[in-house]
Amino acid sequence: MTISEPNSPPPTLDSRLGRGGLSDLAISPFGLPLALQAKEVRVAWLGRTSTEEHQDPRQSLLRQLGRSKTALPESWVIVCHFYDVESGRLELERRGQGTNYERFDIPIARDGGIADLLAEAKRRDRRFDVVICESMSRTARKMYESLSVERELELAEVPVFAANEPILLTGGRAQQILQRRINQSVAEYEVLNMLELSWGGTCTHVREGYNIGKPCYGYKAKKLRHPNPVKAEKGVTKTRLEPDGLRSETVTLIAKWRYHEQLGFDTIAERLNEDLDKYPPPEPPGGLRARGAWSKSSVADLLKNPKYTGYQVYNRRARRSRGGRNRHNPPELWVWSVEPAHEPLIPRWMFDEFNARSSVRQGSRDGAGLKNDPRVRRTYRFRRRVLCDCGRRMIGNPRHGITYYRCHPENNNRGRPDKYAGHPATIYMREDLIMIEVNRFFAERVFGPRRRELFLTDVEAVDDTAQRDRAAQGQRLQRKLADTVRKQDNVLRQAEDADPRDPFAQGLRQRYNDLESERQTLLATIAGLDREEAQEPDRPSADQLDLLRALPHLAVNLDRVPDELLDRLFNLTQLTVQVHYATNEATLKVTLPADMVTDVVEIGHMMEEEMPTQVASCGESAGQSLCASCMCPRCDSNAHWTGFESVASAVGLRGLVQGITLRDGGEGGGGGPGV
Repeated sequence: MTISEPNSPPPTLDSRLGRGGLSDLAISPFGLPLALQAKEVRVAWLGRTSTEEHQDPRQSLLRQLGRSKTALPESWVIVCHFYDVESGRLELERRGQGTNYERFDIPIARDGGIADLLAEAKRRDRRFDVVICESMSRTARKMYESLSVERELELAEVPVFAANEPILLTGGRAQQILQRRINQSVAEYEVLNMLELSWGGTCTHVREGYNIGKPCYGYKAKKLRHPNPVKAEKGVTKTRLEPDGLRSETVTLIAKWRYHEQLGFDTIAERLNEDLDKYPPPEPPGGLRARGAWSKSSVADLLKNPKYTGYQVYNRRARRSRGGRNRHNPPELWVWSVEPAHEPLIPRWMFDEFNARSSVRQGSRDGAGLKNDPRVRRTYRFRRRVLCDCGRRMIGNPRHGITYYRCHPENNNRGRPDKYAGHPATIYMREDLIMIEVNRFFAERVFGPRRRELFLTDVEAVDDTAQRDRAAQGQRLQRKLADTVRKQDNVLRQAEDADPRDPFAQGLRQRYNDLESERQTLLATIAGLDREEAQEPDRPSADQLDLLRALPHLAVNLDRVPDELLDRLFNLTQLTVQVHYATNEATLKVTLPADMVTDVVEIGHMMEEEMPTQVASCGESAGQSLCASCMCPRCDSNAHWTGFESVASAVGLRGLVQGITLRDGGEGGGGGPGV
C-alpha cells in the first residue's frame, strides 16, 4: 500500500535538472569535471612570449596575466604560474627547456614552464584544477602542437580555457570548441603569412647586396644610410661587407694553400696556429665558444663560404626550420645577390674548382709520411694523384715486390653492378713507369732548356678550328641580333601614331611579335655557344711563356728527391695522372700557378742534381701487351699498363700523354688560358 500526500504540487522545470541544479549537458560525458562547480577552483596560469627580438617579455607576460585574471569567474583563484620565453613554433618536446627568462626582471613567481605544467597535470596531487591562458596561441603557434597540449590536459581531466573565449560551465561545449578552432586556425595563418612576407623582404635585402648578421671572418661591416628616409632619421642603417685588413689577407692565403698546394683542413689549421698574431683565429658570435686557435672545422667553413667570392649569399644553413638545427642546405636553396656586392677575397673560379674537387681528396691525408696506423709499413708517391676515368682514385696495391695503382669498383659497390657498367674488373698501373714519365715530363717541359720550343710547337699543333668557327658564328649572330633590334625600333616608331583598330597597326603589332620571337631565338643560340666555349678545355697560348721563363733550367732526378719535397712539388703543380682504360692511354697534367712560381723555383733548386744516365726499363717484348719482367696480379683477367701509350704529345688536347696547364692566378673570371 502506497501512502502519498494529497494535493502534491506538479513537477517544475527546475526539478528536471540534476540534484545539484546542473543541466543535462553539464552532467553528460561531454561536460566539464564536477570540480569546477566547487566554491573555490584552483587555477594554473600558462603564459608564453617570444624572445626580446620580437617583443618585450616582461610587459607581454604582465599583460597576459592581467587579462587572464579579468576573464576568471569570481570563485576561481590562480595558485601557480607557468610561463616560458621562447618561440611558439618549437616542437612540443623542445618546449620549456630554456632558461632565457632568467635574463629579464619578470615580477611573476615562476613554477615552471609548459613541460612542468603537463608533467604536474598527470599527478594525483596536482595543485590546480583548471588552466587559463590569454589565448590558445600562447600554448603554441602551430595548431597541431596546441591541440597536443589540449589533448594531454584533457586526458588528465584538466580543462584549459582562454581569456578571449567565453567560459561556460553549465552549458554545452560545442560552440566554445568551434570558436577555439577558428581562433587557432587564424593564429596559425597569421604567423605563416607574416613569415612568408618577412622571408620575401629578407631575400630582396640579400639580392640587393646587404649583409645579415655578424660579418664572416675576413670582412667587417660597412654601415650605410638606410634607403628609407623615415628609418634613416631614426638612425637605422644597412650594412655591406668590406675587407678587414690582416684577416682578409689570411682568407686569401688559406685559399691559395688549398688550391695550389691542395692542403687538407688539418694541415692548413696547423700552419695557421704556428703564428696566431699573423693569422688571428676566428671568434664565434658571443665569444663563449671561442677556443683561441684554428680548427679543422673553422678552416672548412671558411673555404665553403661563397661570400668570399664577392657575392652576398643567404640561407646556406637551416637554423630554425626544415627539421634541422644549423643543418646545411643544398646550394639550390641558397639566395644570391644579383651581382657582386663587395670586394672578393677568393676568385670565383678558384672557389668553384677547389670545392668541386674536394670529394676527390676526401679521406686522403696530407704529406708523404706514413699513415697514423701501427700496421702501415709504406706509403705511395702518387697517392691521390692517379685517377681512373670512372671518377675514382686508384689506390696503391703492392704485389710481388712491385707497386701498382689499382681501380676495383666492384669492391665498394657489391650488389650494384650499374655503378661500374662497362668497367674492367680491375685496372692496374705500375708506379715505377709513372715515375719514369713524370720524371721525363718535369726534366723536359718544366725545368728543361728546350721547354720553350716544345711549348711553341705544341701551340702551333693545337687544332682550334671549332673555336674559330664558334667565334665566327657568334659574330654573325650578334650582327643579326643588332639588325633585329633595329627593325623592332622602326616598327615601334611607325606604330606610335597609328590607330590601334587600323589593320595596318595590327599588322605592325604582329610584325613586332615575330621580331621579338626571332630575337629570343638568337639570344638562346648565342647563350648555347657561350656554354660550349666554357666547357672546352683552356687553350695554350704564347702569352703563357712568361711563366716558363720564370723557372730555372735544372737537371733533376725525381727518383732521388725526398718524399716530402716531392709531395710538395706535386701539390704546387697539381700533378694528376688520368687513366683512360677504354683507349689504353693516360694523361699527365701539371698546372703552373702564376702567383706561386717562386715556390716552384725554390723547390727546383733544392732538387737539382744530374739526371741518371740510365733509367729502369720494363722488360716488354715486341708485340707483347703485358709486362715480361714480372707477373701481373691476376694478369689473365685484368688490364695492365706497362707504360704510357706512344701517341703524339701535343700540348692542349684531351686524351694525350702529356699536357701542361699554365694558369694566370691573378684577377679574372676563368683563371686564364691553359689546357
